[in-house]
Amino acid sequence: MSVYTQLTDDQFAAFCQSFGVSFARAIPITQGIKNSNWFIQTTDDVDGTYSYVFTLFEERPPADIEKMAVILNQLNGKLPVAAPLAVIKSNSAQADGEDKRYVIHYENKAITLVPCLAGSHPEQTTQAMCHDIGAALAMLHETLQALQPSEQYGVPLYPWSEVRDREMQFMPGDEAKLMSDIWRAYSELPLATLPKGLCHLDMFADNTLWNLQKGEARLTGLLDFTEVSVEHYVMDIAITINDFCTTWGVAEQGESVNFDRSKMAAFLQGYESTRPLNNDEKRALPVMLAKAAVIFWLLRLNVIHYNRTEGRTGDNIMVKNPDLMKRLAAYHWAHVEKSQNTVFVLLCKTDNQIVGVFSSITQAEQAQEKLNSSEFAIKEYTLDQLS
Repeated sequence: MSVYTQLTDDQFAAFCQSFGVSFARAIPITQGIKNSNWFIQTTDDVDGTYSYVFTLFEERPPADIEKMAVILNQLNGKLPVAAPLAVIKSNSAQADGEDKRYVIHYENKAITLVPCLAGSHPEQTTQAMCHDIGAALAMLHETLQALQPSEQYGVPLYPWSEVRDREMQFMPGDEAKLMSDIWRAYSELPLATLPKGLCHLDMFADNTLWNLQKGEARLTGLLDFTEVSVEHYVMDIAITINDFCTTWGVAEQGESVNFDRSKMAAFLQGYESTRPLNNDEKRALPVMLAKAAVIFWLLRLNVIHYNRTEGRTGDNIMVKNPDLMKRLAAYHWAHVEKSQNTVFVLLCKTDNQIVGVFSSITQAEQAQEKLNSSEFAIKEYTLDQLS
């Protein structure tokens, strides 16, 4: 359970009243590792039900959360999101044209109250769910292009290179090399050609809600927009794929990490039904998958670091295992290294003469299309085999 700041019932009642909500009870929420969250039961709710989520943002400044409220209002109606309630003015009604406030300040921290969305977090995902979340993420990217300049609405990206430099000092040599190799490969991508815009950057399955009754899986909620930043769309895609397309084993099963490439294909099909990827994005995706895993590896190490330095202890503190993301990063990097050592050869079927050698299957297929495709075949070789 992640509750870092403790509030009394009287404080909850006062804060909720500022949003026009009559408070009855606060129930801590167990998910999340950065903010303090509670379900709010109102005086109109029957026992066991609750209408709102109360969030106290432990790190983000209130100005960032105000931007988040604008973003959620932009998405509202196109995607299932919970837009923050407006603060009720105590002295007068809201004047026409006056900007609404969605944030209350408490000890220099922001508080919001949002309606609960129906649905539940999925324990496992399916190919159909991966397709649907892909389409939803593409709609998010397309819709938020209306907020310009995008830098005005996104929060700054976290300085992960600083966390990397700190943590690599204490890593075994093989782990440090893995992280360094992936970071280098990322820096060598044609980043300037990759489309950018406002991205969610934390679209894990536990930040989504689904109607899972009667064998169906219908998306009913997208949660946690605190990390929305200007970033390459393909990075947001990679972050979402890494969680939705991976089966994470529980501790009793050795905390296995099993990535499903068929789920990734379904996700990409869903995404491209709304926003097709360009060739540079497709080529960058394998490295982005590895880099995204590295970022969340560092994020979990960073949470452990701050819990230790700030003395955060107790049953209310949840820490996710950073080793899982390390293993996912290693899996993706192995595929990158294999592709770097693989070429695609276009051969004449009649005499096996080499017509061309290509670094990607896409390039080989394009060359095949320009020729008589029935007379030529594509075969995959490692560089050692070719020599």
